[in-house]
Amino acid sequence: MVNPTPDQAIKLEVDNLTISYGTNAILRDVSFQVREREIFGIIGPANSGKTSFLRTLNRMNEFVPGMRVDGQILFDGQDVRNFTNVFALRRRVGVVFPLPVGLPMTVYDNVALAPRLTGVKKKADLDVIVERCLTRAALWDEVKDRLHALGSLLSGGQQQRLTIARALSQDPELLLLDEFSIAVDPVTTMRIEDVLKELRSEMTIVMVTNLVQQARRLAERTAFFLNGELVEVGETEEFFTGTVQDPRTREYVEGKFG
Repeated sequence: MVNPTPDQAIKLEVDNLTISYGTNAILRDVSFQVREREIFGIIGPANSGKTSFLRTLNRMNEFVPGMRVDGQILFDGQDVRNFTNVFALRRRVGVVFPLPVGLPMTVYDNVALAPRLTGVKKKADLDVIVERCLTRAALWDEVKDRLHALGSLLSGGQQQRLTIARALSQDPELLLLDEFSIAVDPVTTMRIEDVLKELRSEMTIVMVTNLVQQARRLAERTAFFLNGELVEVGETEEFFTGTVQDPRTREYVEGKFG
């Protein structure tokens, strides 16, 4: 395990985590740490347990019948399963899914929904939040004149950035990204990557990606999952310079399988 330097706090600590569906363990005895205010990448081929891992971080697994979690995930030192109010946990953990999930409402209301649910009522306050979040998601200039149009009328890339803006409206401490670029064009992908580079100074980001070069561009450190096993965790650049410890990691990043 790669440990943080003394001046870096731990945001997430994963300890002997095993995730099962019925009797089938799809992630086994995984342990590693995620530092505060870093982009942490997770790579690996399909069916390696990457998305299932993300589901445990804000207890989305509770919506999946038959999914069992053993071991610990500590978020700021507290086991995520010990949060008596799961909604309080989820307000601190934003999620961006592979496909844009626009709510059936206006652009404005997509972003204002979470603040309204937490008690923000004044339109002036909501206006500030909506503009700030859309700006941080690199979308404001494109939609500022159609805030009251349906979000579903935006392009796919714009809808994905709207999803990011909606996640940011909670002021999360942790942002989870699951293959965020799978359904958007390369230009939009690069725009979102630029957004993430700016956000890393404000929050911790855990990013699942099948694109190893995307991990190289964004993540300070990366974990490689394979067949339900954590093969290794290391500084991302080491994965591409031949200094990784496990030959399976080298073969994966070189495109020899996956």
